[in-house]
Amino acid sequence: MSTDQPIIPGFYPDPSICRAGDTYYIVNSSFEYLPGLPIHSSTDLVTWTPVGNALTRTGQIAEHAGVASSSIYAPTIRYHDGRFWIAGTNVLTHGGGVGQFIITADDPAGPWSDPAHVPGTIGIDPDLAWDEDGVCRLTWTSLSAEMRGIASVPIDPSTGETLGEPKLLWQGTGGAHPEGPHLYRLDGWWYLLLAEGGTARGHAATIARARTLDGPFESAPTNPILTHRGRDHPVQNTGHADVVQLGDGDWAMVYLGVRPRGVTPGFHVNGRETFLAGIDWIDGWPVVDESRFTVTQADHSFDDTFDTATLDQRWLGVGMFPSSFTRRAEGPGLVIDADSGGPGIPLLATRVRDTEWSASARFDATAGTGRLVMRIDKEHGCALTFDGEAVEAAVTIGPAVRTFSRLPLERGALPTLRISVRRPETTPHWTPDEVDIVELSVVTDDGSEQVLASFDGRHISTEVAGRFTGRVVGVEGLSGRVVLREMRYVSGARPAGEPTSPAVEADTARWSDCS
Repeated sequence: MSTDQPIIPGFYPDPSICRAGDTYYIVNSSFEYLPGLPIHSSTDLVTWTPVGNALTRTGQIAEHAGVASSSIYAPTIRYHDGRFWIAGTNVLTHGGGVGQFIITADDPAGPWSDPAHVPGTIGIDPDLAWDEDGVCRLTWTSLSAEMRGIASVPIDPSTGETLGEPKLLWQGTGGAHPEGPHLYRLDGWWYLLLAEGGTARGHAATIARARTLDGPFESAPTNPILTHRGRDHPVQNTGHADVVQLGDGDWAMVYLGVRPRGVTPGFHVNGRETFLAGIDWIDGWPVVDESRFTVTQADHSFDDTFDTATLDQRWLGVGMFPSSFTRRAEGPGLVIDADSGGPGIPLLATRVRDTEWSASARFDATAGTGRLVMRIDKEHGCALTFDGEAVEAAVTIGPAVRTFSRLPLERGALPTLRISVRRPETTPHWTPDEVDIVELSVVTDDGSEQVLASFDGRHISTEVAGRFTGRVVGVEGLSGRVVLREMRYVSGARPAGEPTSPAVEADTARWSDCS
């Protein structure tokens, strides 16, 4: 039986993997969030530690408006000739004719180079592969009018210069949206691994091989080699895979999947996550073994008081680097400046990693207004807003903004704002409609807690919001400057039975009736 636990949980899609010595590295796409291209390392393939982000400065990527599911799409990471290489796509630059980019580093923790752009390669999902003679090829999903499909061209990866004419390779088995190519040179064959079927329930991984890149490419007799479509499995949307040879000669595959819950069509909330499987080579073809590795759920709890010189790499901005709208406070804490003037959203956020969790924040709103936010994008989320005088709970679902309750506080109060998520109760004979239950609450100075809102988490799911990302949680500056004193995230469910005022209970019931 395959595992239902990701090796990198939360919004970490489109994994690509490489090995350097005894250590493995994975890079994931990051879309509108900066810094971009998060990298994790592991020595056992099961336990992964973040080592940094590859895109960390404006010299590599310009700040932008943070349009949902824009900017940085699926990358590839490779280790070749003593250096690390990443090929990536910034779809925001396509309008200017800029194609794929390549960055390199001696250490995956960085610093990574400024990008070298490859002209004439408009599209997504680039891959790098070297042949026996050391010639590097860029392979990508071409979206140009002149050449649509899986294309490949020899390049100089240091400069991005193309060294020949691009050619179309294999276009898959007939599934929708063939994309995410990875090209491998093994035992005299070129193997081409693709994603097909779209990145939703029809997602799959397929593979073909040819002796030369002139083809023809022969489809594997067992295609798709990985898919959960049409199966009653807790992990769905499986695909966009990459393979790596282990130090002992065995092979493994990383791929993306989601964990939908609730009744049809099922709803996933934490985005596309990274999963692991084993690979056996049988008659020259890879056969996926999803049961080879045992993955256990990790604890992702943290408590950040922002008392260090630099921010932890978990922190993200929406279209902006956190350094553009934050600075160390003169006293304890971190200033979030809503008037910094950047193009994006002054939200200091981190990825949600668990199916049950709580996040709490304390910030001084004497000189501004801020809010604790859980979001997928600016049109799908919930928040607790604090302006120094009261806390207000609200949910945004597309054009509908619902304010639940407003709790007045004494001037100078420093309340704890909390968002908690728990799974609904289930039995062997009953599946709840809800994905999860989201509660927005306030803990006042005397330690008492009041739940201002409670609602069905399906409203903040990818199936409702659409596109490619998952939930993040953090503190946003709405006006002026707020001083963030503490942000705490706790893995796991909170105890049931939190106090709720009768007025809030009635308000919640009315929301449930119209949802």
